[in-house]
Amino acid sequence: MANRHLSRSIVLQTLFEWDFLSPEKSENDSVDEKIKEILSRNLKEFAPGLEDDNFVFLLTEQILKKRSVVDEIIEKAAPDWPLDKISVVDRNILRIGLTELLFGDRTQVPPKVAINEAIELAKTFGGENSGKFVNGVLGAVYKEIGEPGKDEVSKKKKEKRDEGPVDTSKLPVEKKGGALVYARVDNDVYFALVHDVFGYWTLSKGSIENGEEEEATIREIKEEIGLDIKIKEKLGENQYVASHPEKGKILKKVSYFLAETEYQKLNLEVSGGLDDARWFKLKEIPDLHIYNDIIPLITKAIEIISSDQSRNPDIGRDKK
Repeated sequence: MANRHLSRSIVLQTLFEWDFLSPEKSENDSVDEKIKEILSRNLKEFAPGLEDDNFVFLLTEQILKKRSVVDEIIEKAAPDWPLDKISVVDRNILRIGLTELLFGDRTQVPPKVAINEAIELAKTFGGENSGKFVNGVLGAVYKEIGEPGKDEVSKKKKEKRDEGPVDTSKLPVEKKGGALVYARVDNDVYFALVHDVFGYWTLSKGSIENGEEEEATIREIKEEIGLDIKIKEKLGENQYVASHPEKGKILKKVSYFLAETEYQKLNLEVSGGLDDARWFKLKEIPDLHIYNDIIPLITKAIEIISSDQSRNPDIGRDKK
């Protein structure tokens, strides 16, 4: 579930901070209070109201208890990589994955789920080759322990298959307005993007009411990243089904606009779902980790901006 994925992200962030600041610590040191302090701060900042925060504390506690054993396993499974030469992120992703794989409750987290979740963390938070590295280490350990659950189908997959497709026409609708915000500086075009806790760069957005798409979007962008924007035109709409802990499944419909602003410092609103906001030059966009459904919107926006630039070559040249 999405909550568990977010929980593992919080655990990783906590272990990263603890390991980076105190690499000499072991499970026998008096670190319980420090870990709890870091964990509580990260939960409050990045996941307020998380439904299953007990999972976060239990997983972190188990990782610390089993750390010495797990670290020995890492060294045996990756003999060419001394533990202190593995990046802090990859090292702690392996600790999370191996703890769940070897010592977790397999009725709650099947082995394949533990491995796949660790690989996703590596792809999101690690380097270019982190996913392959984590997959290789966990895969080797998985084979060594006899590939438990190899032929099983998870309960979740069975339920989804039995349920069939969701009838979106019967779901409550929540509307949002978002914008791809850009600014011109001399001959360069910059885009303002926000970064979520799952590791993706995406577009700023907020909730809107019927009949106030543009007005509400302008207001929400101002609140979220501190920019006064001018809507240029509508880029399109996306919709997706999300699960709410109390309301159940909700159909979220998002209207996206192309908006222009003056280049200035971004001020990200404190949010449980976002952790950064930055300006990127046009040429930097292809290298970013972006949701697939956002890419067509960015492509369309670039075409519009490029067309405007070709018709009016002096646009933006006098801006500082």
